[in-house]
Amino acid sequence: MALLDQPPVVALELGTTKVRAVVGMVREDYHLVVLGVGECASRGVRKSEVVDFEAAAQAAREALELAEANSDVGIKQVCLLVSGSNLKVLVNCGNIPLTGGGEITRDDIEHVLETARSVNLQGDYEILHSLPQHYTVDEQRGIVRPEGLEGSKLAVEMMIMYAPSTWLRNLIRVAKSASVDVEQVAASGLCAALAVLSPEDKQRGALVIDLGGGSTNYVAYAQESIAAAGSFAVGGDHLTNDLARGLNVTAARAERLKEEFGSAEIDLQNRTQHIEIASEASGRGRYVRLGDLQTITHLRMEETLRLVRDEMERLGLLHYLGRGVVLTGGGAYLKRLPELAERVFNLPCQLGRPKDVSGLALATDGPQYASTIGLLRFASRRSGRRGASKMPDWLRAIWGGR
Repeated sequence: MALLDQPPVVALELGTTKVRAVVGMVREDYHLVVLGVGECASRGVRKSEVVDFEAAAQAAREALELAEANSDVGIKQVCLLVSGSNLKVLVNCGNIPLTGGGEITRDDIEHVLETARSVNLQGDYEILHSLPQHYTVDEQRGIVRPEGLEGSKLAVEMMIMYAPSTWLRNLIRVAKSASVDVEQVAASGLCAALAVLSPEDKQRGALVIDLGGGSTNYVAYAQESIAAAGSFAVGGDHLTNDLARGLNVTAARAERLKEEFGSAEIDLQNRTQHIEIASEASGRGRYVRLGDLQTITHLRMEETLRLVRDEMERLGLLHYLGRGVVLTGGGAYLKRLPELAERVFNLPCQLGRPKDVSGLALATDGPQYASTIGLLRFASRRSGRRGASKMPDWLRAIWGGR
């Protein structure tokens, strides 16, 4: 199967724990082929905020250089992944009268979508995504595709995702310091869902929870449309800090203990087992109970999942999630997390792995790559649309009108 006549696309993630650059191309059947990956430990970014510009810029350069070497592609442009509590969501309704009392056309739909996008944000914000949820024709709600229907009034409810301009500019400046342009910016949760959900998943309803180092992002689909999206400023680094404080160890050791012994559910049979922890200062060992360690990981993860569940319950979406819960992000690897999620949501749960992707096994196999793989797919679809502008107006302004 031949590749489409498009240049490779590059996804760049400036995460709290990792910086990743993934290079890919799309085949004629829209299957994604990963050409190369670059990854390094994140520096200068905390909770999705740039706190040390030079350190963050150096990490971005390292990841992009590795991706260039692995893919044999010169990287000049990237698509940037963003996440965290700086991402805001609102729902705006647009409506238009239908003249002539005739059939709804594509032009009518574009008109009502543009009306719904015209929202006045209070403060210095930029709109990242405008996502139609469902349409209403006259008094008939819940319409997914109105083209071809008849009516006198057409309305749409539009989910608007937006973020502070200065926050976006700082992340973009980090990328620019690596001598690349930023073509597009997209939200992590949306991209993770794009990577791991099938059309049938979206139709039956599914909740994707993307567990990052600095934040937990979620996207819910119901009846083929995005029904909810958001983020909580709680991530894997919070769990590491809990362990460091609770067990009186360094953050580095707490991270290792989390990976080796942490569990979202407590191992009742082995909870009295003792784990030796060598003291960094004296070298003399001490012991902690496995049950104490796993109680800390269990309580933090249960609290995190319940934040999302409470939001789904508030919005009345739980009974629409026929496919259940899909976990992505590096935090999804915590032992027995799917079991805990099934209990919290009372729904089936699974780890999310990118679909219709081939190439480097590292980039196609794990849930920690879902959002960056999804960003490649998002960018490929956007650049392939006839007449689509690769750079939004607000991004063009940041680059000085280019």
